[in-house]
Amino acid sequence: MQRTQKSFVGHLLAYGASEAATKASRLFVVIAVARVLDPAQIGLAAAALAVGDILKSLTENGVVQRIIAAREEDLDATCNTAHRLFWAWCLGLFVLQAGAAGIAYAMGGHWIISALILLLAGEYLFMPAGLVQVALAMRVGKMRQTAAIAGTQAVSANFLSVGLALVWPGALVLVLPRLLTAPIWLLAVRRLHPWTRNAAAGFAPLRPFISFGWAVLGVEIVKALRLQADKLLVGLLLGPQALGLYFMAFNAGLSLATSFSTAFGAVLFPHLATASDRAAALRQGMLLSVGMVAPVVLLQAALAPWYVPLLLGQKWADLSGVVGILCLAAIPTMLWTGAAGWMRAEGRPRQELMGTALITLALMINTVVLAPQGLMALAWGYLLTASVTMVGLSLPALGTAFTPALQKA
Repeated sequence: MQRTQKSFVGHLLAYGASEAATKASRLFVVIAVARVLDPAQIGLAAAALAVGDILKSLTENGVVQRIIAAREEDLDATCNTAHRLFWAWCLGLFVLQAGAAGIAYAMGGHWIISALILLLAGEYLFMPAGLVQVALAMRVGKMRQTAAIAGTQAVSANFLSVGLALVWPGALVLVLPRLLTAPIWLLAVRRLHPWTRNAAAGFAPLRPFISFGWAVLGVEIVKALRLQADKLLVGLLLGPQALGLYFMAFNAGLSLATSFSTAFGAVLFPHLATASDRAAALRQGMLLSVGMVAPVVLLQAALAPWYVPLLLGQKWADLSGVVGILCLAAIPTMLWTGAAGWMRAEGRPRQELMGTALITLALMINTVVLAPQGLMALAWGYLLTASVTMVGLSLPALGTAFTPALQKA
């Protein structure tokens, strides 16, 4: 158990460091665009990124988890099937997103948003050639390396955004670097864990992929809606300028916590799936994650009135209150991330899907009701809604994690 604990902490720190580096470089992007772009331009880019991220959630279809959890004797066949699925799926997503760009333009949307959505679709052309390699690397414990690769790509994209913002200000600076740095990720993962198809192994049956994957896919779609749908609703209800302000507030407030939540979710499933004592592993993960995040976000919330105008400029000073409130939503988010990882490791992705759907619906209702009252009311509603729903839905996982320890005490 001690060895497993050290491995989990090491992987979490590796992913956490990668995400921290990403967000530190992202801070330079936020500072740059705050000074050279107006809120309306930022809002156009935010709308395109929200649509792209919702569709990109469709890549999380459970196939990677099938490779990680496959028995050794079934691994080659599983990888062969997964490779085919990755190519078919990603090409389909490219067509789907290109179609979404066309529909947005046909319905009278701003042509810039349509162009940016189409540009983001290019990422799908790079992904399938490296996804099997990523899954195999995670299977053998190369979490630090995969974290470093993801961090390198993201940091490269962020610094490229800063450079573009300085020489060619416009909504494109927040989108184009994501496509330009995709080859960095692809080359790195193929070098990290080379893989070639073993034709003699044949193909694994599709049914296990489908039966496990549909619920995982549903969870990821709803999770993306939870993170992005409010931005689309703010844009529709209040226009691109208000969306630009909201987008900046979220980046300044929740981006650090979101990055750590992403790191926690990435390492928790392999940790729980291989743990001999799953309750103890979950308890360890939750205590560690909340213990690391809570002091940071409380300090961040308290300092928001000072660092927001200092970093973004005086014209953004009015966002300080909104940023401080949104910071606090990180704590219930970490609890729900742990609970969702436990449900998936327990083979209950449908329960995770239902919980994520409830959280998403509640947050969307909050946005529709409170957006007309202003960003401050919307931020308080987001914090209250996220706290009530996430903590409530995490209670079964919390009971599993802490009841045995309390009984022993």
